[in-house]
Amino acid sequence: MTPLRKRKSSRTKLDIRTVAQKAGVSIATVSRTINSIPTVSPVLAERVWKAIHELNYYPNTQARSLVSGRSRIFGLIVPEITNPFFPELVQGFEDIAVKNGFEMLVSSSNNDPRRMNLCIRRMLERKVEGVAVMTFGVEEPLLQQLCERKVPLVLTEFLLDSPHVSTLLLDYKMGFRLAVEHLVKLGHQRIAFISGPLALHSARSRRDAFLQALKEFKLPLRDSWMIEGDHTMESGVRGFQKIAAQKENPSAILCSNDMTAIGVLKAAYHARVRVPEDLSVIGLDDIHFSEYTLPPLTTIRLSGVEIAQAAFHALQAQVEPDVAKSTGRKHPISTSLVVRESTGPARKTSTFSTPRSTRTRKRLES
Repeated sequence: MTPLRKRKSSRTKLDIRTVAQKAGVSIATVSRTINSIPTVSPVLAERVWKAIHELNYYPNTQARSLVSGRSRIFGLIVPEITNPFFPELVQGFEDIAVKNGFEMLVSSSNNDPRRMNLCIRRMLERKVEGVAVMTFGVEEPLLQQLCERKVPLVLTEFLLDSPHVSTLLLDYKMGFRLAVEHLVKLGHQRIAFISGPLALHSARSRRDAFLQALKEFKLPLRDSWMIEGDHTMESGVRGFQKIAAQKENPSAILCSNDMTAIGVLKAAYHARVRVPEDLSVIGLDDIHFSEYTLPPLTTIRLSGVEIAQAAFHALQAQVEPDVAKSTGRKHPISTSLVVRESTGPARKTSTFSTPRSTRTRKRLES
C-alpha cells in the first residue's frame, strides 16, 4: 500500500524571510529594523515596517532580545490589586510603556517581604531592564539584590544611595494642609484621623502630614481620635465604630486613603449619622469610585497616572538616555484637594445626633 503523501500547506509560513522578500531587502536589514538598530536607512526601515503591517507579522520578542541584548521589559511591583488605586496605576504605566515600545511585567507583594523576594527573583529571571517598586514600604536588603546587578530602580518615598535608583517624592504635606484648611474654613475644630498600617513608611508619612497640618492651624489633638487602620473599607467601618462609641465625637474624619473613607461612609449610613450634616469625611487618592459614592467623596488627589508616568520616564532615562532626558534622581509628585459633597459646615453639638443601636452594630460587623 502506497503511503499517503503529506499535503502541502496552503498557508505560507510567516517569518523574517517572508518579510524580507516582500520588502525587497535582505534578512539582515529586516532584523536590524525590528531591533531598532540606527544604521538602517529610513527609507528601507519604512519599507520593512510596511511589509510587516501588510503581512500582519508579529516579530518574535525572545529572538529580538537575543539579537539586541535587550528585553525591553520593565517590571512593576505593587502592594496589592484589590485597592482600585493600583489597577489605575498599572493601567497608566502600561499605556505609556506600550506607546514607547516596552512590555510590562507586573507583580504584587501583598506587603509581605517573602513574597516581595519572589517578585524580585521573577523580575531578574525575565531580565527586566528596570523595575518600578510602587509598594510604599519595602525592605532595603531586598532592593540590594537589584542594585548589585545594576538594575535601574524607581522607588516611592524611599531614598537609596545608588546611581541606579530614582525616587518619587509624594507631597502629602500639601494635600493634608489643603484638606485641614478646607475643614477649618467650614468651622471644623474636632478632626479625627484613621491611618493606614503604621508599619508602612507611607502610612507614617501621611499621619505625620496630618499632625503637622493640625499644628499649623492650632487644632487640638486627641489620641482617642487617632485610629490605626489597614487601608481597607473594613478598617474604615471599624474606625468609625471606635470613634462613634466615645463620649465626644469629632465633626470630621480624615482618612489615609479612599478605601478607608468609603468604609466610614458605609458605617455612618448604617448608624444614621448624616454626611455631611453630622460628619464630614475626606479620603486620599481620588480613585475613580470616589466620585460615585453617596455622597461623592471629598478627597486629596494623588494621581496614579502621574505616578506611573514619572516612574516610566525615570526608568527610560536610565536605559535610553539618548531618548529620554534625565531630570535627576528625585521626582516630586504633587497633591491637590478635590472638593465634593462629603464635606460641609461643622455641626455645633459634640456628639452625633443619632447613636448607633445594637442592631446596627451587628449589621456592620456581619
